Amino acid sequence: MAAATLTSKGQITIPVQVRTALGVDAGDRIEFVEIEKGQFAIVAATRSVQELNGLFHRKGRKPVSIEEMNAAIAMGASRSR
Repeated sequence: MAAATLTSKGQITIPVQVRTALGVDAGDRIEFVEIEKGQFAIVAATRSVQELNGLFHRKGRKPVSIEEMNAAIAMGASRSR
């Protein structure tokens, strides 16, 4: 298991085996995604939008309209308050 120590400035050094597994290097962005209360996943945020093309496409699934997207966002935002 990889471990790191938090400095007084709130910084950590990500262990080399974690950086390698994530495919990140100096200057790359990472995101901390809350999975559940008190647990986070570290995700490399270095991919371009072009690499995401087709990621969620499922054969036979109808595209979602902008209106449906906006409604889903509004519903999620109202739940988080």
